[in-house]
Amino acid sequence: MSQKVIVAGTGKSGIAAARLLLDMGGEIVLYDSNAGLNKAEIRGKFGKKDKVDVALGDLKRTDLLGVELCVISPGIPLDAPFVSVLADMKIPIWSEIQLAYQCAKGKLIAITGTNGKTTTTALTGEIMKSFYKDVHVVGNIGIPYTEEALATEEDSVTVAEVSSFQLETIMDFRPDVSAILNITPDHLNRHKTMECYIAVKESIAMNQKKEDTCVLNYDDPVLREFGKSEELQPKAVFFSSREKLKDGYYLDGDKIMRAQEGKAEELLNVHELQILGRHNYENVMAAIAMSAAAGVPMKNIVEAAKKFKAVEHRIEFVLEREGVKYYNDSKGTNPDAAIQAVKAMPGPILLIAGGYDKGSAYDEWIESFGGKVKYLVLIGQTRDKISQCAREHGFQDIMYAEDMAEAVHVCASYADRGDCVLLSPACASWGMFKDYEERGRIFKECVRSL
Repeated sequence: MSQKVIVAGTGKSGIAAARLLLDMGGEIVLYDSNAGLNKAEIRGKFGKKDKVDVALGDLKRTDLLGVELCVISPGIPLDAPFVSVLADMKIPIWSEIQLAYQCAKGKLIAITGTNGKTTTTALTGEIMKSFYKDVHVVGNIGIPYTEEALATEEDSVTVAEVSSFQLETIMDFRPDVSAILNITPDHLNRHKTMECYIAVKESIAMNQKKEDTCVLNYDDPVLREFGKSEELQPKAVFFSSREKLKDGYYLDGDKIMRAQEGKAEELLNVHELQILGRHNYENVMAAIAMSAAAGVPMKNIVEAAKKFKAVEHRIEFVLEREGVKYYNDSKGTNPDAAIQAVKAMPGPILLIAGGYDKGSAYDEWIESFGGKVKYLVLIGQTRDKISQCAREHGFQDIMYAEDMAEAVHVCASYADRGDCVLLSPACASWGMFKDYEERGRIFKECVRSL
């Protein structure tokens, strides 16, 4: 990798990719379209001897002299103006996960889907650690894959949470085990159509071979068809929370079962788990399926699953105050994820929602309230859009708040003993917060300061 590379994006993933390339002997042009950034501050993140130039604003052809490759950060869309400059100069574009894959060693497990990725990735990582000595959990879960790639060895196992943005520019990225948890409308402001979004998600398996495994949700008709198609080369392993399978993993009442050639065995009871909701039982089945395919004994898998607790910001219990339980589901950034959170609540709900508009429709989410949601407290850019949709569906108990502190105080004022106050926005965090993590932390701070 001792070549000149332009890294697009100066955030966490861009910096990690640049450092990996430098460690490989490369020369870097670090680019960001935001001309208002401080060049010296960006350059200061690297050593004085590192071969790093910083380019800001409009990308010029002169910035690309000698450049052989572009590594693009996942937050940058492929229709950004500078991408056409790269195309004109025939400079190939890689995602950061493609770069990391080129440099990493060992076994790779890659997980995508609209919802449940973080929980499933974290659980799979814990299961791997119960059996393998060197495990790296990377991707959207917090640590860039590029940050860990050079630390892997032939006996390492990497568990990666992979987004549709990262999959757009893969080349020969090939997991030993992949999973697509589900596909529901999301990020259509970027992918434009569901057909494009589905194709990008399914591309996680496009380089896999017959000796590899792809774990799929049988209850998702798109993925069921994909798993049975001739174009899919790896072995398809299904899981289902709604149907008994002759082969695969399924939920039978409160029991998680494994079926092989029509013979079923109970693996565990969902009441032995420390996470709530049918969607989480699906995440557990996916993690079990991937771990078994990766060679982990079932005893280790089951014990690790029983010990696993909810990840931060995903239906995370915060505290109980005066008989009211508070839950942080800031990672519920689309309507389908927010539906699962509503279903998982143990009592009546005061729901805090709203944020950045990703082009989502909210009808199905509103319909899922089903008498459980007492009040809907809206914040952010989408509050008028959500309010109008809710009223069209006959839901009238709506309040607005200007910030998270006001939303939490409103909910606390109206909540009765036995109620749940739930932050599950059904929207992205941008505009009011840096990311969903900041949004969740602020929610928890507001709750604790009541």
